[in-house]
Amino acid sequence: MPLHRQLRDLLMARIKAGEWSPGTYLPPETRLAEDYGVAVGTLRKALLDMAAEGVVVRRQGKGTVVASHDSDAVLFRFFNLRRPDGSTLHPESRVLSRMRRAASPPEAAALGLKPGADVVCITRVREADGTPIIFEHIVLDAARFGALERTPELLPNTLYQLYQTDYGATVHRAREQITAASANGTCATELALHDNAPLLHVHRVALDYSGTPLELRLSWVNTASLYYHTEV
Repeated sequence: MPLHRQLRDLLMARIKAGEWSPGTYLPPETRLAEDYGVAVGTLRKALLDMAAEGVVVRRQGKGTVVASHDSDAVLFRFFNLRRPDGSTLHPESRVLSRMRRAASPPEAAALGLKPGADVVCITRVREADGTPIIFEHIVLDAARFGALERTPELLPNTLYQLYQTDYGATVHRAREQITAASANGTCATELALHDNAPLLHVHRVALDYSGTPLELRLSWVNTASLYYHTEV
C-alpha cells in the first residue's frame, strides 16, 4: 500500500476513536508530518484523499477540520431528489409515530443486530413546496438510539446531524437499492395518492466511518414532479 494510503488509515483510526471530533481542526501539517516521520507532501496526499471522501474539509489559511453535518451539508450529500430545473429541495418533516419494538429479520440483518433485538422505528412524511413527497420508515438500534423513542422534543428535518451532535454517530456513506413500487394503505393516504400510484422505493443503510450500520431507511417517493439524481 502506498505510504500516503497507510497514513490516511492511521489518521482515520484516530478520527474513528474520537480523538478529533467533528468540527475539530487537525494539528498543523508540519507537526503531523513530523509525528509520523513523513514528508509534508505525503501527509497532504493523505489529507486530500480524506477530503475527497468527505471525512475532512481543507480550509485555505486555516487548516484541515473534521467534517461536521450541518443541514446544508447533509442535504447536499445525502438528499438526492431534484426539481425539474435541477435545484435542490429543502423538505420539511412530519413525524407520524415513534416506537420501540423487536426488529424484523430483514431489519436485524441490515443493521447487523441479533434477531429480535430492540429497535426504534420512526415513521414520517417529508414535504416540499407544500406537497408530501416521501413516506418513510427509519429503523435504529435501540441500544444506541433508544432515547429518540422517548424524548419529548420534535425531531429535526436532518436526522444525520442529530445522530452526530447528540449520539456521536457520524454517517459517512450509505448503500442504496432502488426499485419501483406502488402506493397503498397509509403510504397512499399520507402522500395524497390513489392506490397503486407509481412510486420509487429507496432502501438505504447508512454507515459510519468504520462501515458499521447506523440506520436503515425505507423511503417511498412520489417522483411525479421530481427526479432522483446521483453521480458515479
